[in-house]
Amino acid sequence: MENTTLKLRGMSCASCASSIEDAINSVPGVNECIVNFGAEQATVKYDPRRTDLEAIQEAVDAAGYSAYPLQEQNLMAGEDDAEKRHRLRESRDLMRKVTVGGIISTVLLIGSLPMMTGLHLPFIPAWLHNPWVQLILTTPVQFWCGYSFYINGWKALKRHAATMDTLIALGTSAAYFYSLFPTLFPSFFINQGLMPDVYYETAAVVITLILLGRLFENRAKGQTSEAIRKLIGLQAKTARLIRNGREVDVPIEEVIIGDVILVRPGEKIPVDGEVIEGASTIDEGMVTGESVPVKKQPGDEVIGATINKTGSFKFRATRVGSDTVLAQIVQLVQQAQGSKAPIQRLADQVTGWFVPAVIAIALLTFIIWFNFTGNVTLALITTVGVLIIACPCALGLATPTSVMVGTGKGAENGILIKGAESLELAHKIQTIVLDKTGTITQGKPTVTDFVTVNGTANGNEIRLVRLTASVERNSEHPLAEAVVRYAQSQEVALADVKEFEAITGSGVQGIVSEHLVRIGTQRWMSELGIDTQALQQDKERLEYLGKTAIWIAVDGQIQGLMGISDAIKPTSIQAIHALQKLGLEVVMLTGDNRRTAETIAREVGIKRVLAEVRPDQKAATVQKLQSEGKIVAMVGDGINDAPALAQADVGMAIGTGTDVAIAASDITLISGDLRSIVTAIQLSRATIRNIRQNLFFAFIYNVAGIPIAAGILFPIFGWLLNPIIAGAAMAFSSVSVVTNALRLRKFQAKPVA
Repeated sequence: MENTTLKLRGMSCASCASSIEDAINSVPGVNECIVNFGAEQATVKYDPRRTDLEAIQEAVDAAGYSAYPLQEQNLMAGEDDAEKRHRLRESRDLMRKVTVGGIISTVLLIGSLPMMTGLHLPFIPAWLHNPWVQLILTTPVQFWCGYSFYINGWKALKRHAATMDTLIALGTSAAYFYSLFPTLFPSFFINQGLMPDVYYETAAVVITLILLGRLFENRAKGQTSEAIRKLIGLQAKTARLIRNGREVDVPIEEVIIGDVILVRPGEKIPVDGEVIEGASTIDEGMVTGESVPVKKQPGDEVIGATINKTGSFKFRATRVGSDTVLAQIVQLVQQAQGSKAPIQRLADQVTGWFVPAVIAIALLTFIIWFNFTGNVTLALITTVGVLIIACPCALGLATPTSVMVGTGKGAENGILIKGAESLELAHKIQTIVLDKTGTITQGKPTVTDFVTVNGTANGNEIRLVRLTASVERNSEHPLAEAVVRYAQSQEVALADVKEFEAITGSGVQGIVSEHLVRIGTQRWMSELGIDTQALQQDKERLEYLGKTAIWIAVDGQIQGLMGISDAIKPTSIQAIHALQKLGLEVVMLTGDNRRTAETIAREVGIKRVLAEVRPDQKAATVQKLQSEGKIVAMVGDGINDAPALAQADVGMAIGTGTDVAIAASDITLISGDLRSIVTAIQLSRATIRNIRQNLFFAFIYNVAGIPIAAGILFPIFGWLLNPIIAGAAMAFSSVSVVTNALRLRKFQAKPVA
């Protein structure tokens, strides 16, 4: 399967989005298509052996719309030139039509005041009352300003569908052509004892108001992608390369992997790389959300778009273009903004039958009022009102606009949310499972104690360190790295290892200088039949202090014990306390022995500990928690956490961890600060609250608006909803939903007392 994102043109409402979705999904070979009305994008998963982009684009064209693929190479350039020109042209066209329509509508309203009020108003010129004058004024508004409604309505009709444009075209045409009849044949109405009233101003004002609403809506929708534009704007424009001993400024696009780049105080770091000379502090807040500058020295990684604060340094470029951290963040945010939240399914179902239902209600309204009253004017006003006030656009925009703003806000806070489903599910989390090493702790353990059976005489300790570190050098485990660093600090020369083997969740073994060396857990030693009694008291002492005890056996005999400690992150206690205050159960998951695990848990305030869990058992452990009926989130950073992250309802990876863990997760916390979990959950809750508000307003608007437009209040109060008011309400319903979604841009994580 391949994934692609298509930019869509021609959509006017949520019904259009449903039509495009159906058209693409009907293409053989397409596995899934999600159309985001707010982002005007389609995310398509398809089998390239059965179909291609051209076939998918043809299906969109056949549905009456157009689509083109977003190119990855233009990712960091924002909108391409063609798209910018299209948006500018569309905005100018709307502005021209709103201006012309507004002027004409104002004149028509003034001319219609005597008829609307029933009063003689001498200050209004008599010629403005003339139906022929009103016909001449209205016609350009009806057929030039309202041209798109007819074209899009006709396209929908050809594919046996109906959209918002269909309703507007029907409603305004009913007012226009009804008015045309008494203009051409006034005597017919007079002979029937009826006033030859005309409603040209209704058609003109409704079209103008709806176009004005779309103009505002387009501008507001543009603001929902502000986070993307901010992120793209973070990148530097040039880089200062060191070539042949000279400093050369080049555009960032010309930087290649391996280039050496000089960065001075106050400058942006152009691309990702590794410091090779000098030292400084870097403000990484714009990418990671971390407010405290980070100290950098040779060997440390730097991230493109972050700001150098104090010293000058040189670094070697390791990732450029679309491979940089910033580019990947932008890509993830775009992917999330184009996704669809499960809460949107109800709105999609309603939108599917909404327009046909409104047309049926409008026809029924006309029939009922005309049959009961015989008053064609009353029947017409109510029918036009129903057609005009109905608005599936608000329903279509309710969810995607909030998701776009919410995921963008997450990126600003160093939280990458892969999709709308993850964003929605995060607010339901009941249990948070935290891996210990690298998540609660720093993930950089150090050897603090080294105890040997035979003491230190005759270089026994150095010999044992050499044997142990030689084997551990072949392992990627953080504890193994701690042992190797300890040997290096003792300036111990390491030896070659034969037949190295890592036993998952137990330890490692290998042959060094003809000796079989095993390093691992007490459980593994017991399974091998190795007696550990000689150092049992030392092991208990180390575990009491919260340290991990690593056993060393040579040729089947216990020879030593290492105590390894991993410092707790400074913010872990605060974050865990905040999660508990949010009503969440916090569980610690670790492969460490129970005593060490419980010591760490007591220190950070965790009550439930799952200890001595092997890496291959972590996913099953998460599944067991889910079987208790809980929505479970897993937070981890290592390769061995990936299955558990994938198993959890919501997987959260520490951004400082491995690529595998990040790929398996739903949410990535770039900074590695556990307080980001609290922010992610609060953001999810705020976004879902915002979506529910939008859906409530959209549903209530239509549930209440359509009956009022149909004249339900007329028998009681003698009051009818003027189609002009209905048009204004419809036009601004979508604007109100988008505006409410934009309130999320002010989101700030709240401190939990």
